[in-house]
Amino acid sequence: MLNPYLLRNELKLVAKKLLKKNYKLDICAISSMEDKRKELQIKTEQLQNEHNILSNMFRDQKNTNKKNENLKNKIIKLSEILKIFKNKLNSLKEKIHNFSIHIPNIPLDDVPEGKTSMDNKKIKYWGQKRKYNFTVKDHIEIGKKFNELDWESSAKISGSRFVVMKGNIALLHRALSQFMLDLHTLKHGYIETYVPYLVHPDALYGTGQLPKFSDDLFHINFIDKNSYILIPTAEVPLTNLVSNQIIDETDLPIMLVAHTPCFRSESSSYGRDVKGLIRLHQFDKVELVQIVQPEKSLEMLEKLTNHAEQVLQLLDLPYRKILLCTGDMSFSSAKTYDLEVWFPSKKKYVEISSCSNMTDFQARRIKARYRKKHEKKNFFVHTLNGSGLAIGRTLAAIIENYQLSDGRIEIPKILQKKYMKGLEFIN
Repeated sequence: MLNPYLLRNELKLVAKKLLKKNYKLDICAISSMEDKRKELQIKTEQLQNEHNILSNMFRDQKNTNKKNENLKNKIIKLSEILKIFKNKLNSLKEKIHNFSIHIPNIPLDDVPEGKTSMDNKKIKYWGQKRKYNFTVKDHIEIGKKFNELDWESSAKISGSRFVVMKGNIALLHRALSQFMLDLHTLKHGYIETYVPYLVHPDALYGTGQLPKFSDDLFHINFIDKNSYILIPTAEVPLTNLVSNQIIDETDLPIMLVAHTPCFRSESSSYGRDVKGLIRLHQFDKVELVQIVQPEKSLEMLEKLTNHAEQVLQLLDLPYRKILLCTGDMSFSSAKTYDLEVWFPSKKKYVEISSCSNMTDFQARRIKARYRKKHEKKNFFVHTLNGSGLAIGRTLAAIIENYQLSDGRIEIPKILQKKYMKGLEFIN
């Protein structure tokens, strides 16, 4: 949620910046509501002040045994009027709140302006693309040949966009998650965290998936019981761990990592990557979340992105780093880097990680603040998150990049001894 001060005092500037994100702010609507709010606020405060004065007068007269029925009746009548104005003010505040939660975050000044992914800025390329003296197969065909990516069984059980993994490919999938967790905890300093996969809607409002992206989520409703939603990413429970908290500055940064399944209906991705491991309804991901001081969030975004990059570098997978333009960023993000891994069968790069600085946008929604030493005022933290990495897509990238002419799949060296029981190839 945006800082209310900006909407009240810098509305035109905010509208101009949001337009870069392809969002047209209704200036007239928010101005009209704010003008009415100010008017009601002033009137309510005046009535409250008058009520306090009369109440004090009545208390003093009562203490001196002086009875004043007229004053008492005046206070009762004023209380009724005050209640009406308070209700009107609270109702209007709720209306402004409901309007505000649909407004996306403002892009930072160094984010390139653009409308689509075509306007994204390429930051760097890493790694050498392998050369093949045979016809390259995609991971779907290879998985079927090995009978270890089973699309038919998953379709029978659950429908399309699910997969059953078997044998050494299933082992490789598990090995990747363990490798990523070890790297992020032992080298990068994240705290491994196990989180629920079902959350209340409030948690998704807090991170910005609701109300806008409700159709992309799997909702679970129990009659006369709580409603739950399956997490689309571990960002949701990890970020909400600090909701409604005031954190001591000495405890920052908070760096958390979790391996979870993720559940997405993908209703907004009709027709895109409907086959294979790229866009499933259920997939695994290792997620990185940081809670930091505002002045450090830009620096920490670079570090977090580098942490994700190191996974690709250690697996020796060619990739490129992209800075998203204003029009291609997510609802909650102020700045985002995408990491895209090379897929030889597609002859193109495919997103495998998205690393974002949310500034104080999520913190305001979840009321996450921190206390500076020697200062009485509390400040909103900045939240960051990124994939470190999407495991299914990493698996698919390894299958394709490491395929050999004799049909085998070479296992990345860093995984062979410690994570793959000494296996060098999948036969």
